Amino acid sequence: MDFTPSEASADLAALTRRILADKVTHTPHGTGGFDAPLWTALGQAGVLDAGLPSSLGGGGFGLLEQCAVLTEIGRAVAAVPYLPSITMAASALAEFGTPQLVDRWVLPVLRGERVLAVALSGFTAADGRVSGSEPAVAFGAFAHGFLVATPGEVFLVDAAASGVTVRPQQTTDHADACLLELSDVPGISLGDIGEWLRLRGTVGVCAQQLGVVERSLELTAAYAAERKQFDHVIGGFQAVRQRLADAYLDVEAIRLTTLQAAWRLASGLPAAEAAATAKFWAAEAGHRVAHTTVHVHGGVGIDVDHVVHRYFTAAKRLEFLLGPATPQLLALGELLAGPPRG
Repeated sequence: MDFTPSEASADLAALTRRILADKVTHTPHGTGGFDAPLWTALGQAGVLDAGLPSSLGGGGFGLLEQCAVLTEIGRAVAAVPYLPSITMAASALAEFGTPQLVDRWVLPVLRGERVLAVALSGFTAADGRVSGSEPAVAFGAFAHGFLVATPGEVFLVDAAASGVTVRPQQTTDHADACLLELSDVPGISLGDIGEWLRLRGTVGVCAQQLGVVERSLELTAAYAAERKQFDHVIGGFQAVRQRLADAYLDVEAIRLTTLQAAWRLASGLPAAEAAATAKFWAAEAGHRVAHTTVHVHGGVGIDVDHVVHRYFTAAKRLEFLLGPATPQLLALGELLAGPPRG
């Protein structure tokens, strides 16, 4: 495959970066939440609809372009629900939903007026009614609707429906999340698309992690070039140089495996192995780069008011989101040991 970003991806990434640089706000440590004004600004600028089909009024692009946006969101550690709302939910509704569902749910999301969240485990369904719970649904506390996966079927559930309970949760990096509890809630079936959602979500997490660790390494390299110890900049010490070189290799490994998985998914090719490989690197290498960032920064690296802290906690959350490194290796082993797939 050709790893050169398309012109559309590069332009969309540049637009997203400009908006984030101008509009992103970082709430004080411990408050977390959802940057609603930024979400609206991204909708007004056409960033949210760019990766959706032109039949919906979108830009006609796809997953590769969405990953470019997610990487920029990771670089800015922006509190916006692009991954669950656009890459997963809106894309699923555009692909598998009716025109009525698109009008009611997708178009308001593309305008930055609504939020959709996704819950992939912990639920069962009987006769079109969904029950169960998931303890940490990303951006669920602000969501207007949920895509809920049950064995063999995914349902769209209105957050305002009777039997839906949403309780805000506190996560490691104080990002928005909720405890979602459903009790015999009516849902609209989208079919057996749980694996489709999981693969897109996994690749999206990797793309966002790429942005987080890429910017972390830039900040760390800049700090090492100016911080002096023993009358020398610490970046001149061999041990520090080696640590940064290892981090660079880790960032590029995340980039390569993420682009490979995204390209396979976007091309309609089998992508389970590629997604598991990418998520392993996003988790394992992301962990290493996050700790390198804190280590090289020394005392300021653990200051919760310093910019580095946001990147460390974001990297740790993304490390575990949709499965850390070991489960990815186990899944990859099962895929490789299983029967050949055509």
